[in-house]
Amino acid sequence: MNPETLYYFNVVLGFGVILLQILSVAALVLLVYGKENRYLSLIKENFTLIGFIITFSAILVSTFYSEVAGFLPCFHCWVQRIFIFPQAFLFGMAWYKKDRNVFWYSLPLTVVGLGNAIFLNYKYYFNPDSAPCDASGVSCVQHLVSEFGGYISIPMLSLSGFFVLATLLLVVYFYKKEN
Repeated sequence: MNPETLYYFNVVLGFGVILLQILSVAALVLLVYGKENRYLSLIKENFTLIGFIITFSAILVSTFYSEVAGFLPCFHCWVQRIFIFPQAFLFGMAWYKKDRNVFWYSLPLTVVGLGNAIFLNYKYYFNPDSAPCDASGVSCVQHLVSEFGGYISIPMLSLSGFFVLATLLLVVYFYKKEN
């Protein structure tokens, strides 16, 4: 893959991830204030579609990095995939069937995936001298993607995806419209 094309892909993806992080933090702040607002109502009404878009995008990005860019996934990256890939099917079917109970199926997958993503980011940002994740020599601490001063990385992309999903689930569970 052309390094310049990959760089521009990473920058565009990085801007999108930062925007999603900002929107998620805004949703959490609005959720804490507990007042009715249009933004949280929109999220709650369309959470199955939003969840599908987020999880399907994660599949596309992950597959792009491993199959097109040639970045081999480490053990923790595979764990991340185990907890994000099935959710695209869950949210897709829930959106199609208008089944709002997908919340209960997504919650454990998101919590475990978020925990692993936090650990992966700890390794990447605070423990870079750690050994490779597995016998293949592929390591979580390789700086394959390092945009915006190193803030956007493959572990941060994963953490952001699970953080956005967790925020989505929190809004769905805790946001109550005032009548």
